[in-house]
Amino acid sequence: MNFIILVFVIALLIGLSKGGFGGPVPVALLTPLLSQIMPAAQAVGLVLPLLLVGDLIALRMYWGQWDLDRVKLMLPLAVVGIVVGALVLLLLAESQQDLLLRRILGAFTLLVVLYKIGSGGLKNIQYHPRDWHGQVAGWASGFGSALANVGAPPFTAYMLLQNVNPTIFIGTATLFFAIVNTVKLPFTLLSSNVLNLHLLASIIWVVPVIPLASWVGRRFVGRINQAFFERMMLVMLFGISLYMLFAPDK
Repeated sequence: MNFIILVFVIALLIGLSKGGFGGPVPVALLTPLLSQIMPAAQAVGLVLPLLLVGDLIALRMYWGQWDLDRVKLMLPLAVVGIVVGALVLLLLAESQQDLLLRRILGAFTLLVVLYKIGSGGLKNIQYHPRDWHGQVAGWASGFGSALANVGAPPFTAYMLLQNVNPTIFIGTATLFFAIVNTVKLPFTLLSSNVLNLHLLASIIWVVPVIPLASWVGRRFVGRINQAFFERMMLVMLFGISLYMLFAPDK
């Protein structure tokens, strides 16, 4: 796919997701898509600044509509997960282990698909909340987010079990991942093999797409068939995950 078109699609998906449309599925597609045309570590790094732009917009949209106690519970171990995930990413990037990182990214992507398929039954589980559940979800979200920008499934699974209303759910996700992505940024800046600043400068033009898509996502979240959209994204994720897991080295 042409790089310019691909970057536009990625900005569009970020905006829709941050506006509340499509949940974590669109974000899970970003890094695997970019990794088809560049080293996987650079794909992780290039997506992060665009996610931060989306976070700023989403924070304004959902300001104060979050469960701060849940964020406080998950965040300390999320930071530990971020540190571990970021160090693994930096190690793989500096040692030029792109094939291994692609395999890991493919496995994470497949887990997103499997989680989404099985997540419908989570609300029906007879659940007894424990603090450590949130802490483990925080660690896993931080680790997955730092390593591959795929931290939403553990967070989402935990929050679904809390039976919060959709607005609080989105608001809590907004605050949590805004903090997680901000904490990730210094690690990403440590290596030019992760964040290529010249490449980042070449895609600044796409930034205005994110607030526009966020507005569309927020405005049409209840008017468009999300189930069809998510199924379409899952089919793409499944195909990409298999390719990344089994395709030979470039």
